[in-house]
Amino acid sequence: MNHKALIVAVALAGCASNAYAGGFSWGVADTDILYEEGDINMRSGVTFVRPNQKYSKNGNTDLVGTSQYETYVIPSFAIKLRLTEGLSCAGTYTKPWGAEKKYDAPTVRGDLSERFHVDEFGATCAVKLSVGKGNVYFLGGMFIEQFDYEREIFGGANLTLEGQDTGYRVGVAYDIPEIAFRTQLKYRSGTSYGADGTLSLPGGLVGAPVPFVDFAAKGEGSLPQSVQFDIQSGIAPGWLVFGTVQWTDWSVLKTLRVTSDIDKTADQYNWRDGWTVTAGVAHEFSKDIAANISLTWDQGVSTGWDLTGETWMLAVGGLAKDKFGGELRGGVGAVYMPGLKETKYGPANAEVDDGWAFVANVGYAIKW
Repeated sequence: MNHKALIVAVALAGCASNAYAGGFSWGVADTDILYEEGDINMRSGVTFVRPNQKYSKNGNTDLVGTSQYETYVIPSFAIKLRLTEGLSCAGTYTKPWGAEKKYDAPTVRGDLSERFHVDEFGATCAVKLSVGKGNVYFLGGMFIEQFDYEREIFGGANLTLEGQDTGYRVGVAYDIPEIAFRTQLKYRSGTSYGADGTLSLPGGLVGAPVPFVDFAAKGEGSLPQSVQFDIQSGIAPGWLVFGTVQWTDWSVLKTLRVTSDIDKTADQYNWRDGWTVTAGVAHEFSKDIAANISLTWDQGVSTGWDLTGETWMLAVGGLAKDKFGGELRGGVGAVYMPGLKETKYGPANAEVDDGWAFVANVGYAIKW
């Protein structure tokens, strides 16, 4: 790997820019592996996120001074095969969407915990054509999402839902390896769910002489489409600047509707579309070590129905080549979460103070 490839790699290493972005944003499929040199490439990593933002006001006063957020983990894996000089394909895995909440006391609605994960398994190919001093890439592929939702409700009730949907991604990119320049535009389609599951209630609550009674349940909702634009370029020997702008169609998620044989509920979101912007610089210290620093702003998606607000993340990442031909990658980040208020529930509006999230990432890459 030459020095230009090294600083391009470190620009992608470290903390993912959307590891704590608006809405339910978590990971991004590692399709950038398609641009890597080599016949077979593998990259894997895991990101840990620990948010903490405490209630300053809540309908249940026992929750004041507590944080609803749990630590969560975002895995990422990618493998690329170069089939011909101009065609490469990659398989990817990550968790693009998710949420982890646990309450020290019941919410006004009676929730004790809420968890959902979406696993994405994708396949994407890139066709490369030489144009001028560089290369044009055309990307296209499909993915499968698996949706898993759990809610624990005060009194011993539990709701579980599972669903699956498919989507696609397309993109175009242009790079000039000589100056470590690359720009790309990628689109990822949205998905919709009619997730099936079970609402489990204590038998005494419904007058049944058994510990629990299960009722069929169904959840309906949509997850967003997104468009991402990336650009990077060498600016001096051993130096590279990079940036990303992403639009995510969070306004598609108005509610999560859950219906069962005995109940009907709706989580109100009414989010606005999300914008996430990242800018950073990477530097090569030697032929084997490079590092970067970046700043990410996310405008937040709340419109007063919940507490999903603006965030700022400062992150540093690094890369070190080993004697086996691989690269150890990692990074840490600090996220500032300004205080926020609900506005749609009158006297029942909740509020949170300023909070922080801490992010850590470690990964490994190798090629043959």
